Amino acid sequence: MRHGGIAPANRGEHGSSYVSPQAAASNPSAIFAAACPTLAAGYRSALAPVKIGLHILKDFFHGDDMVLIAGSANLDFVVRASRIPAPGETVLGHDLQTFPGGKGANQAVACARAGGASTAMALALGRDAYAQPLKASLQNAGVLLHAQELDDVASGTAFICVSDDAENAITVAPGANARLLAAHLPPLAGYRFLLMQLEIPLSTVIESAQLARSAGLQVALNAAPAQVLSPELLALVDLLVVNEGELRAISQHRGSILEAMATLPCPTVVVTLGARGAAARQGGELHYQTGFAVQAVDTTGAGDTFCGVLIAQLAAGQTMAQALQFASAAAALCCTQPGAQSSVPATSEVRSFLAERSASAPPAQQALERYCQGLA
Repeated sequence: MRHGGIAPANRGEHGSSYVSPQAAASNPSAIFAAACPTLAAGYRSALAPVKIGLHILKDFFHGDDMVLIAGSANLDFVVRASRIPAPGETVLGHDLQTFPGGKGANQAVACARAGGASTAMALALGRDAYAQPLKASLQNAGVLLHAQELDDVASGTAFICVSDDAENAITVAPGANARLLAAHLPPLAGYRFLLMQLEIPLSTVIESAQLARSAGLQVALNAAPAQVLSPELLALVDLLVVNEGELRAISQHRGSILEAMATLPCPTVVVTLGARGAAARQGGELHYQTGFAVQAVDTTGAGDTFCGVLIAQLAAGQTMAQALQFASAAAALCCTQPGAQSSVPATSEVRSFLAERSASAPPAQQALERYCQGLA
């Protein structure tokens, strides 16, 4: 059963004006029942399904595999062109399209829709026309929203050029995303993972990671856009997800991928390698997952889909090898459709895709391993 972004209603105090505060505090239900037995019976009968529903929602939204994402939501303005413009160059493009995006929102949609996890998201939006499609896309994917709506700032936006060979260049205007705070997180009881990115303030990421660690959550960070991270933050991260360029920026290491991964203090480091696949260092173990060949249309949301699905699968108790395979398949399918969130496949589609694919051939696996060792 997939949930639909519904928060339990606020429950106020029920009583009548003639009941003293002392009596109401001691046993308001008994006083109400004694004063109005018929009304009280009807009241209990009417509220029974509501109480049951709230109980189910509480249990559902706080299951053991619950994932909380704190991150960005942007409305993406996308233009397809024959190629990405060089600095100072103007390229004539095709039609303009808008899609809900933002790394945090993309990963939340992927976590819920493709990963199958119970997912919630803390985010900040402007009170503007851009906010509505962003909220609608998340809710349609089954994400429970904890949204801060601000009057004095616009919702985040991104301007994306997609080339005919499916590459992209992106410029982001953070807007309200820059105002998201750790104080905006919901109560953390019941969550297994907190997943964040770097399109929100670094101070928010650090403070949120501290809160999550204190509450017993595992902290996952997709360190994108790339920047140098402090030892303080890296010490708070249980699982770091980066692409090859981000790995170089964070590790400041120019050796092989495996050597760069080994310099990072995080217990688990996952590196995505585009069409080649992905590699993971989990403690002292190495895992490799070769890429799935597809006819790519738009790669914009592939990395975010991978991140969201990876965390969803790990939260559900899958092994790293299983999670890497499922996340890689979801990311490959994502590339076959336009848009960051609209391209995220359903869980059933990922399963069907994997059922039609055999295990990677030994030469492909060996080539990936050699590449990570710096031998290719």
